[in-house]
Amino acid sequence: MIKYSKLALALVGAGLIGCGSNHSANELVVAPGAPGDKPYWAYSGKTGIGTSYEAYVNGQYSNEADTKTVSKVWFSVAKGMVTETMFGLIHQAQIKDMQFIVTGPDFTVAESQSDKLDVEIDYLHKDQVGRPLSLAYKITSKDKQGRFTLEKHIFTDPDGQTLFVRAKLDSNIEGLNAYVNVNPYVNNNGLNDRAAVTEQGLVAFEGDNYLTLQSQSGFAKASVGFTGSSDNLEALKTNQQMAASYSTTGDKAGNVNWLAHLGAVDGSASFDLALSFGQSQQASFAEGAKTLSRGYEQVLAAYNGAGEHIGWEDYMASLEPLANMTDNTTDNGKLLYTSALVLKAQEDKTHAGALIASLSNPWGDTVPAEQGHTGYKAVWVRDFYQVAMAFLAMGDSATALTAFEYLEKVQVTDNTPGNQGDTGWFLQKTHVDGELEWVGVQLDQTAMPIMLAWKLWQAGVLSDDKLVYWYNKMLKPAANFLVDGGLAKILWNDTQITPPATQQERWEEQNGYSPSTTAAIIAGLITASDIAKIAGDSAAEKKFLATAKQYDSQVEALMFTTEGNLQSDNSDGHYFFRIGQDQDPNSSTPLNSNNGRAGMDKKQIIDGGFLELVRYGVRAADAPSIVATMPEYDDESITENLRVKYSFKFDGDVNSYPGYRRYGNDGYGEDEVRGSNYAEGGQNTDGQRGRVWPFFTGERGHYDIAVALLDGKLDSSEQTRIKNSYVRGMEHFANEGMMLPEQVWDGVGKNPFGYTVGEGTNSATPLAWTHAEYVKLVRSLDAKQVWDHYPVIDKKLK
Repeated sequence: MIKYSKLALALVGAGLIGCGSNHSANELVVAPGAPGDKPYWAYSGKTGIGTSYEAYVNGQYSNEADTKTVSKVWFSVAKGMVTETMFGLIHQAQIKDMQFIVTGPDFTVAESQSDKLDVEIDYLHKDQVGRPLSLAYKITSKDKQGRFTLEKHIFTDPDGQTLFVRAKLDSNIEGLNAYVNVNPYVNNNGLNDRAAVTEQGLVAFEGDNYLTLQSQSGFAKASVGFTGSSDNLEALKTNQQMAASYSTTGDKAGNVNWLAHLGAVDGSASFDLALSFGQSQQASFAEGAKTLSRGYEQVLAAYNGAGEHIGWEDYMASLEPLANMTDNTTDNGKLLYTSALVLKAQEDKTHAGALIASLSNPWGDTVPAEQGHTGYKAVWVRDFYQVAMAFLAMGDSATALTAFEYLEKVQVTDNTPGNQGDTGWFLQKTHVDGELEWVGVQLDQTAMPIMLAWKLWQAGVLSDDKLVYWYNKMLKPAANFLVDGGLAKILWNDTQITPPATQQERWEEQNGYSPSTTAAIIAGLITASDIAKIAGDSAAEKKFLATAKQYDSQVEALMFTTEGNLQSDNSDGHYFFRIGQDQDPNSSTPLNSNNGRAGMDKKQIIDGGFLELVRYGVRAADAPSIVATMPEYDDESITENLRVKYSFKFDGDVNSYPGYRRYGNDGYGEDEVRGSNYAEGGQNTDGQRGRVWPFFTGERGHYDIAVALLDGKLDSSEQTRIKNSYVRGMEHFANEGMMLPEQVWDGVGKNPFGYTVGEGTNSATPLAWTHAEYVKLVRSLDAKQVWDHYPVIDKKLK
């Protein structure tokens, strides 16, 4: 008879360990070493993300929809492993990672040892030309010594709260064993968890947040422990077996770990696992048991939307423009289809329409996970606008409309918690439920909801009546703030805003007069004037238009230097600079220091923000100030720190493709001197360098479309040239899972990570903005017009 200590018996009675754990009286039951290692997030360069497709009911997610139970599970994949997996709200991570470990007679290979495996990622459900039709993945990891192949299939249960993983091992030698290792980060942090082995499987929890793991075939052996101290990983690495087996982490919380022996592998073996979530242990285990009982084929069919099931395949079929848009890609639409899936997947399912920036934490593996953290899994209205416009471009007007209506949640009103200032502007960054996070004022983020409303109205998605409703409720207060400014007084912020000067431009780092921000302000006010006319508000119509014209008259006067001192082979000293903090465009006023970089003379810092003036219609593509700035923007002879353009070549392609940094002297990236991640250790360093951002290739392509349209049409030869340069360039920047990154390696400085030039870094991947810009570029070519162009601006500014 098995004997247990009093603590063990209490845990059995509570259901936290099971009598099947096979612990004798002489074995330790409680894992030592609390709280374990300091927790960090996972690598941010995701090669895949996934969640189920869910249908709306009246613009909201509901269990009454055709897709039935709303599954609120998201997962990510990086370096061949399952990484942060979310449940509840889209930012609420529940694990850091899940890896499989294979042992042999004298070796151990873990998925985290990427130098020992050749990894390929693919999609499980594709059409006849290889375009993905769902976010279900097949990851194949081949042992470099040829001893085994591990194939994983990964997707969620669309009718439950479970991540389904099938692991199939094929062995070329005898004596292999398979293990699974999970590092729970329950409730979006890695410090406050407890864990136990039960008869049903493994459990970890914090408060009423529960995470469980079950195997269809059960576990041969299982243990819990604290990461780095009692997780058994070192013993498995050195001795190919667990050194001890612990049933519980006891009453001490910390960074906990699961390790389970799945079984021996005799030639070939397959293991079906359910990682499940719930507000109680019983509920979580029940979710996993339900998924496993339905089985691989049925769950995958429902996820994909096969047969009578409604899933991702149905969503893709609803995007009517995609079929024609593929003609303006160079990969038969593979990245286009992926982008459509990825953009829809990055929407919260509790707060419909809440579109996040990225399902990742940039440079996550050196960012502590000791407390809740959203990373990029949050709402920025700036990124949000780009994505909503992409939904409209690819034919998903329902999500574009739902997203627009969501924006009410993140506008500053008298009811905004802690607000003691003026209203009408939109918050800088919030959680998807509207919780305040960052509260700087970006005036482009206040203009873009107005612009989006106008576009939705033009497309027939918003009726006149609905447009007038939202004008009175949300858009007019925003436009008034763009005219009058006001006091931003909330949390740390206590600043008087006087447009068109902004507290933050689109990179959230500098205050002053910005071409990109001013372009959005003017566009916002002119579209607001047009909407006011429909609403019968003639006084506001005139005020908004008059102010837009006033700001328009100041663009070159405030932001275009005629005495530029940028050392460039192609500069005549006449160009737009990134931003200025005084009203003399020829002064040498330094910008603020930021991201570890000392501020420099504003005339030394250029960026592509001036192209937004053309995109929206504030300036013609051949306006003298625009044409004068292009040589500096495209000049690759400028000194390394101040240069923004880089040309890239990729294996198998003789052509080169343009890429651009955000601006000269950018410090938001890896340290070029030390080779460290951005702000590694929590401190900025003077060697940090912002790299090339692929969506600028799309912005530059849109400018070329605008130039081509100056004579009224986009001829086929120019259309083909733009496709084969800018569209193809963006396709090259996608990684092996067709995720588009925030930044790619530009070849400058130390490179301990071994990035190839043009490869995505450990910045946020996939970045929704990058995928959105790609979609809009392809749609612009297909429609033969710039998708973000506002013809009403051309008309009203004449």
